Amino acid sequence: MRLNIRVIPNAKKQKIVKEENRYKVYLNAPPVEGKANKALIEFLAEHFKVKKRQIKIIRGDKGRDKTVEIENNG
Repeated sequence: MRLNIRVIPNAKKQKIVKEENRYKVYLNAPPVEGKANKALIEFLAEHFKVKKRQIKIIRGDKGRDKTVEIENNG
């Protein structure tokens, strides 16, 4: 499964909002040294009930707009 995601770092509350063609993920991690990417993977793993290793950022590693792939098999 591939998801288009817009990351909002430094948010007060972590949450995910479904929009028409993407998800907006609010994270309380700062966008420095990969902290927001790590927090995104942890948050998505918990939200979709998969292991962290099943989630990969395949595009947008350094930007706010990302494409994430989630493997369905463990």
